[in-house]
Amino acid sequence: MVDLPFTFTLPTPQVIPSKVDNHIERRLSAMQGQFLDQEAFNKMLSVEDRLIYQVYEIKRPEVEGELLMGVSIVHPGKVGSEFFMTKGHFHSVLETSEIYYCLRGEGFMVMETPEGETSVEELSPGKVLYVPPRWAHRSVCTSRQEDLVTFFVYPANAGHDYGTIERQGFRKLVIDGPGGPEIVDNPRYS
Repeated sequence: MVDLPFTFTLPTPQVIPSKVDNHIERRLSAMQGQFLDQEAFNKMLSVEDRLIYQVYEIKRPEVEGELLMGVSIVHPGKVGSEFFMTKGHFHSVLETSEIYYCLRGEGFMVMETPEGETSVEELSPGKVLYVPPRWAHRSVCTSRQEDLVTFFVYPANAGHDYGTIERQGFRKLVIDGPGGPEIVDNPRYS
Protein backbone atom coordinates (compact mmCIF):
# COMPACT_ATOMS: atom_id res chain seq x y z
CA MET A 1 0.00 0.00 0.00
CA VAL A 2 1.31 3.42 -0.96
CA ASP A 3 0.82 6.34 1.41
CA LEU A 4 -0.83 9.33 -0.17
CA PRO A 5 0.09 12.97 0.43
CA PHE A 6 -2.19 14.76 2.89
CA THR A 7 -2.90 18.21 4.22
CA PHE A 8 -4.10 19.61 7.52
CA THR A 9 -4.74 23.06 8.93
CA LEU A 10 -3.68 24.84 12.11
CA PRO A 11 -6.80 26.98 12.56
CA THR A 12 -6.48 30.08 14.70
CA PRO A 13 -6.92 30.99 17.45
CA GLN A 14 -6.67 27.52 19.08
CA VAL A 15 -4.03 26.20 16.59
CA ILE A 16 -4.95 22.56 17.18
CA PRO A 17 -4.28 20.56 13.98
CA SER A 18 -7.37 19.59 12.00
CA LYS A 19 -5.90 16.07 11.78
CA VAL A 20 -4.85 14.58 15.15
CA ASP A 21 -3.89 10.97 15.83
CA ASN A 22 -2.78 11.30 19.45
CA HIS A 23 -3.46 13.82 22.23
CA ILE A 24 -1.18 13.82 25.29
CA GLU A 25 -1.95 15.75 28.48
CA ARG A 26 0.77 16.21 31.09
CA ARG A 27 -0.42 17.29 34.49
CA LEU A 28 1.63 18.49 37.44
CA SER A 29 1.74 14.95 38.91
CA ALA A 30 3.59 13.74 35.78
CA MET A 31 6.34 16.31 36.46
CA GLN A 32 7.53 14.86 39.79
CA GLY A 33 11.16 15.84 40.38
CA GLN A 34 11.36 18.21 37.41
CA PHE A 35 10.88 21.49 39.31
CA LEU A 36 13.61 22.64 41.67
CA ASP A 37 11.29 23.85 44.47
CA GLN A 38 9.82 20.52 45.65
CA GLU A 39 8.04 22.19 48.57
CA ALA A 40 6.16 24.52 46.19
CA PHE A 41 5.50 21.55 43.87
CA ASN A 42 3.98 19.44 46.68
CA LYS A 43 1.90 22.35 47.97
CA MET A 44 0.52 23.09 44.50
CA LEU A 45 -0.19 19.40 43.84
CA SER A 46 -2.06 19.08 47.15
CA VAL A 47 -4.49 21.75 45.92
CA GLU A 48 -4.86 20.77 42.25
CA ASP A 49 -3.25 18.51 39.64
CA ARG A 50 -2.99 21.33 37.09
CA LEU A 51 -2.65 20.77 33.38
CA ILE A 52 0.89 21.89 32.47
CA TYR A 53 1.07 21.07 28.76
CA GLN A 54 -0.55 19.22 25.87
CA VAL A 55 0.75 17.65 22.69
CA TYR A 56 -1.32 17.01 19.57
CA GLU A 57 0.47 14.50 17.32
CA ILE A 58 0.03 13.57 13.69
CA LYS A 59 1.39 10.03 13.67
CA ARG A 60 3.30 8.34 10.87
CA PRO A 61 4.99 4.94 10.76
CA GLU A 62 8.00 5.13 13.10
CA VAL A 63 10.51 4.23 10.40
CA GLU A 64 13.41 6.00 8.74
CA GLY A 65 12.24 8.41 6.05
CA GLU A 66 8.95 9.35 7.72
CA LEU A 67 8.36 12.55 9.73
CA LEU A 68 6.26 12.92 12.87
CA MET A 69 4.73 16.32 13.53
CA GLY A 70 2.32 18.12 15.75
CA VAL A 71 1.64 20.99 18.09
CA SER A 72 2.85 21.47 21.66
CA ILE A 73 0.95 23.80 24.01
CA VAL A 74 2.61 24.81 27.29
CA HIS A 75 0.24 26.68 29.58
CA PRO A 76 1.28 29.72 31.63
CA GLY A 77 2.10 29.25 35.30
CA LYS A 78 4.91 28.66 37.77
CA VAL A 79 6.01 26.23 40.45
CA GLY A 80 7.80 28.47 42.92
CA SER A 81 9.74 30.86 40.69
CA GLU A 82 10.18 28.32 37.87
CA PHE A 83 7.94 28.62 34.80
CA PHE A 84 5.79 25.74 33.53
CA MET A 85 7.65 23.56 31.03
CA THR A 86 7.61 20.27 29.16
CA LYS A 87 9.36 17.21 30.58
CA GLY A 88 12.06 17.51 27.98
CA HIS A 89 13.89 14.67 26.30
CA PHE A 90 16.76 13.38 24.25
CA HIS A 91 15.84 11.38 21.18
CA SER A 92 16.41 7.63 21.59
CA VAL A 93 18.26 7.79 18.27
CA LEU A 94 20.63 10.47 19.53
CA GLU A 95 21.74 11.51 16.04
CA THR A 96 18.35 12.99 15.09
CA SER A 97 17.27 16.62 15.00
CA GLU A 98 13.99 18.50 15.38
CA ILE A 99 12.43 21.72 14.06
CA TYR A 100 10.13 23.97 16.13
CA TYR A 101 8.10 26.87 14.77
CA CYS A 102 6.60 29.19 17.39
CA LEU A 103 2.98 30.01 16.60
CA ARG A 104 1.92 31.88 19.74
CA GLY A 105 3.15 33.01 23.14
CA GLU A 106 6.61 33.55 24.55
CA GLY A 107 9.17 31.30 26.12
CA PHE A 108 12.46 29.51 25.76
CA MET A 109 13.84 26.22 24.52
CA VAL A 110 16.35 24.87 27.04
CA MET A 111 18.85 22.48 25.42
CA GLU A 112 21.92 20.48 26.33
CA THR A 113 24.18 17.72 25.01
CA PRO A 114 25.17 14.54 26.89
CA GLU A 115 28.60 16.13 27.34
CA GLY A 116 27.11 19.14 29.18
CA GLU A 117 27.14 21.84 26.51
CA THR A 118 24.06 24.09 26.97
CA SER A 119 22.02 26.55 24.93
CA VAL A 120 18.83 28.46 25.74
CA GLU A 121 17.00 30.08 22.82
CA GLU A 122 14.09 32.50 23.01
CA LEU A 123 10.80 31.55 21.36
CA SER A 124 8.30 34.10 20.03
CA PRO A 125 5.70 34.03 17.23
CA GLY A 126 7.28 33.46 13.82
CA LYS A 127 10.61 32.20 15.20
CA VAL A 128 11.93 28.88 13.87
CA LEU A 129 14.30 26.84 16.05
CA TYR A 130 16.54 24.04 14.80
CA VAL A 131 17.52 21.53 17.51
CA PRO A 132 20.60 19.67 16.21
CA PRO A 133 21.26 15.96 16.73
CA ARG A 134 22.46 15.02 20.28
CA TRP A 135 20.64 17.93 21.99
CA ALA A 136 18.00 17.30 24.66
CA HIS A 137 15.30 19.97 24.62
CA ARG A 138 12.53 21.36 26.80
CA SER A 139 9.98 24.11 26.07
CA VAL A 140 9.33 26.70 28.79
CA CYS A 141 6.35 29.11 28.72
CA THR A 142 7.19 32.57 30.10
CA SER A 143 3.97 34.25 28.94
CA ARG A 144 1.89 35.48 31.88
CA GLN A 145 -1.51 34.78 30.31
CA GLU A 146 -0.94 33.17 26.92
CA ASP A 147 0.01 29.60 26.01
CA LEU A 148 3.35 28.90 24.34
CA VAL A 149 2.34 27.10 21.14
CA THR A 150 4.88 25.47 18.83
CA PHE A 151 4.62 23.31 15.72
CA PHE A 152 7.28 20.56 15.63
CA VAL A 153 8.66 18.08 13.09
CA TYR A 154 11.20 15.29 13.67
CA PRO A 155 12.26 11.96 12.13
CA ALA A 156 9.64 9.29 12.87
CA ASN A 157 12.23 6.77 14.03
CA ALA A 158 13.82 9.18 16.57
CA GLY A 159 11.98 7.96 19.68
CA HIS A 160 12.09 9.70 23.07
CA ASP A 161 14.41 9.27 26.05
CA TYR A 162 12.72 11.02 29.01
CA GLY A 163 14.55 9.03 31.69
CA THR A 164 17.91 10.79 31.36
CA ILE A 165 16.31 14.19 32.04
CA GLU A 166 13.94 12.86 34.74
CA ARG A 167 16.94 11.83 36.85
CA GLN A 168 18.54 15.26 37.19
CA GLY A 169 16.73 17.84 35.06
CA PHE A 170 18.50 20.24 32.74
CA ARG A 171 21.65 22.16 33.61
CA LYS A 172 19.82 25.49 33.04
CA LEU A 173 16.53 26.65 34.57
CA VAL A 174 14.20 29.47 33.52
CA ILE A 175 12.89 31.38 36.54
CA ASP A 176 10.82 34.49 37.10
CA GLY A 177 13.36 37.04 38.32
CA PRO A 178 12.84 40.64 39.47
CA GLY A 179 13.25 41.94 35.91
CA GLY A 180 11.43 39.10 34.16
CA PRO A 181 12.57 35.67 32.95
CA GLU A 182 16.13 34.72 33.91
CA ILE A 183 18.32 31.79 32.86
CA VAL A 184 20.11 30.33 35.90
CA ASP A 185 22.30 27.33 36.64
CA ASN A 186 20.53 24.30 38.09
CA PRO A 187 22.05 23.81 41.58
CA ARG A 188 21.65 20.02 41.21
CA TYR A 189 24.71 20.17 38.94
CA SER A 190 26.95 22.08 41.41
